[in-house]
Amino acid sequence: MEESIYGNHRGEMENVMNIILGSIDELREDMIKEFGSDPVEHCLSRIKDEDSMREKCRRQNLPETTESALEQIHDAIGIRVVCAFISDVYSVRDHLRTLDKVEVIEEKDYIKQAKPNGYRSLHMILRYDNKYYVEIQLRTISMDTWAALEHHMRYKKKVSKSDALISAELKRCADELASTDMSMQTIRDLIRSESIDE
Repeated sequence: MEESIYGNHRGEMENVMNIILGSIDELREDMIKEFGSDPVEHCLSRIKDEDSMREKCRRQNLPETTESALEQIHDAIGIRVVCAFISDVYSVRDHLRTLDKVEVIEEKDYIKQAKPNGYRSLHMILRYDNKYYVEIQLRTISMDTWAALEHHMRYKKKVSKSDALISAELKRCADELASTDMSMQTIRDLIRSESIDE
């Protein structure tokens, strides 16, 4: 049997993933107490499977070693946090920045500056305990819906004749969902500012 590309680190990687997920759960509990609503719709987490990691090493012309998987490639541990509202995305981002033993290596805000195809999300690369990299994706329900549908329709499919039209339509849908996100945020803010505890 082939040795794991993660060597003997897998258990520790799962522990790091669970520490970060646990800290997000603590934030959720605090915000439910303060605001009466959960900022997170759901979380997904994974350790990249062996075949995917080896294939990524090959794609990047890296040797298929533990050093490549843990130090050169930064998404061996992945967490996606899907939030209800845009402000919740930034609340979770701000929380992650303050965690003990966590250093923010990179942050790309595709919410404020969407990709040309309309993709929106906030990406972070964290390094935990100066050792393990964690890729975090933070997005709203609308952004997650668009990304899932876009992936479902376009993954490993080549379209030539209608590609420009398809791309334009996908971007239009992304922009409409982004506008809805802004409207829902405004409505939520109004409700919070005017609500009276019963």
